[in-house]
Amino acid sequence: MKKIIFASLALISLVSLSSCKAKQSAYRKAYEQAKQREVATQDTKPAAQYEAPAASTPAAPVTVRKERVSTYSGEDATRLKRFSVVVGSFQNPTNARSLKERMEGQGYNAVLATNDAGMLRVIVASFDTRDEAIASRDAIRSRFAPDFKDAWLLENDL
Repeated sequence: MKKIIFASLALISLVSLSSCKAKQSAYRKAYEQAKQREVATQDTKPAAQYEAPAASTPAAPVTVRKERVSTYSGEDATRLKRFSVVVGSFQNPTNARSLKERMEGQGYNAVLATNDAGMLRVIVASFDTRDEAIASRDAIRSRFAPDFKDAWLLENDL
């Protein structure tokens, strides 16, 4: 009888201790997200202010972040031009590839680029002129609202 009681107490304690065990993956995910936000807010260079071309209604100044980027391993470097529309920035390559595949499924020619800080930028469109990039960014914002309302412009510091 004592053996049965001892075995059941051991089983109950084992179950109760294992159910309270912290999930390391949840902590890791939260840490990576915080790290991405921290790295994204650290700008080595101030963002340049450009004004949109005068249209029928006056527009607010367009912010273009200037940084040196190069294509990520396995990407086509010819698709990266001077001005690009960025919809995501990640430290984790798996997250960046996932968003890239999602955007390719939507018909975009997405490309992954990396900056000097090691952040992966998901670029959905790249242009030689700032005006084309602004128009593309605005179209992406309106098409995917509210998902990519924070899509931004990147000027490759060649």
